[in-house]
Amino acid sequence: MTIDRALPRTADNMLLTGAAAGTRVQLQGIEKSFGGTRVLHGVDLDIAPGEFVSLLGPSGCGKTTALRVLAGLESADSGAVLLGGRDVSRVPTQRRDIGMVFQSYSLFPHLSVADNTAFGLRRRGIHRGPAARRALDALELVGLAHLADRYPHQLSGGQQQRVALARALVTEPRVLLLDEPLSALDARVRVQLRDEIRRLQLRLGITTVFVTHDQEEALAVSDRIAVMDAGRIEQIGTPEELYLSPRTPVVAAFVGLSSAVPAVASGTSVVVWGTPLPRLGSGDDGAVTALLRPENVRLHAMTTDASADVAAGPGTTGRIEESTFLGSFRRTVVRTDDGAIVHVQHDVADRYEYGQPVRLTVVPVAVAVRPAA
Repeated sequence: MTIDRALPRTADNMLLTGAAAGTRVQLQGIEKSFGGTRVLHGVDLDIAPGEFVSLLGPSGCGKTTALRVLAGLESADSGAVLLGGRDVSRVPTQRRDIGMVFQSYSLFPHLSVADNTAFGLRRRGIHRGPAARRALDALELVGLAHLADRYPHQLSGGQQQRVALARALVTEPRVLLLDEPLSALDARVRVQLRDEIRRLQLRLGITTVFVTHDQEEALAVSDRIAVMDAGRIEQIGTPEELYLSPRTPVVAAFVGLSSAVPAVASGTSVVVWGTPLPRLGSGDDGAVTALLRPENVRLHAMTTDASADVAAGPGTTGRIEESTFLGSFRRTVVRTDDGAIVHVQHDVADRYEYGQPVRLTVVPVAVAVRPAA
C-alpha cells in the first residue's frame, strides 16, 4: 500500500473523533428486472459492520444495479435491503444515511471545493459556520484543505474525486458506496487514491461497498469480494480464497490471470500435460479445459539432451510468443504445439527469445476446469 501522507490526528479532526462502529448491510433475495430482462436473480449479501466488500464482475453483470438498489436509487422487484437490521427497502435514498461516490465526480461547477463538500450538511440544516468547519475537516482527511477556495475546473481529476469522497464522508454516513470511483483516473493516481480510500475506511471503520470491474483494485483493498456474473453472485470470499480456491470456472477466469489448456477430467482429478492434478469443484468426466495460474506453470529451455527433458517430468512443448519484464518477475507467453496460449510467471534472470522452443510442466496444485470448447 502506497502511503504518501499521514492522516490527521484523531483529536484534531471531528470526523475521526466521531467515528463509530460500522453498520451491518444485508441484501436478501434481491430480484430486479428492466422491461422483460432480469438483471438480478435473488442476490443475497451479508456485510459485517466496518467491512470493505467489493462487487466485482464484467460490464452488465448486475453489480451497479445491486449498488443502486442498496442506495435506494432503484427499487427491487422483490427482496429486502437491511441496514443495521432495519428494513429500509421503502425508505428514500436521502433517509438511508449513506454516502456515495460515483465515477463522474458529480461536483457542482459553480460551488467552491469547500461549498461542494459542505453541500450535504447545508441540505440537512446545519448552519454555515459549523458546516464549513466540518467540511474543512473532511477535506483535510483527503489532503485538500489547502484547496478549499478553488473551483472544480481548477482541479485535476484525482483532486475532484477526492472532493467527491470528502463530500460523501462529511455527513458521517453509516455506509459508504463507491461506484467505479477510480475508472476515469490515470494509472498512478488510481493506485494512490485506491490506497487512500482503504486507509480512510480502516481509520473511520465505515462499512463500505465498492463496485469495480478491475480485479487488481478489488484484490488490493477488499476484506471480501463478491464476484458477480449474469445477475448472480458466483462466489464471495477473501481475495486469497477467490484466487487460490475458486469455486466456479467464472471466478477462476475473472479473478487473476489464467491460461485455458486442454485436459481430461476423471472424478476428483484432472490430467494436464500428463500430470494428474486435484480438481476444484465437481463436474462431468472426459475432455475439459483446465485453467492454469501463471505461477503454477514451469518453463524449461529445450536441450539436445533428451534425458534432461525427460527428467523435467511430464509436460508439453511450444514456442515463445513474447516475454515481458515486470520488475520483480517476468511474464512470458508460450504457444504450445497444440495451439494453446499459456502465460508463465518466472524469475527475471531467465530470459527467452521470440520463437525459442521450450518445454512446459505444471505444478501439482488444484485447478479449476470448465467444459471443453
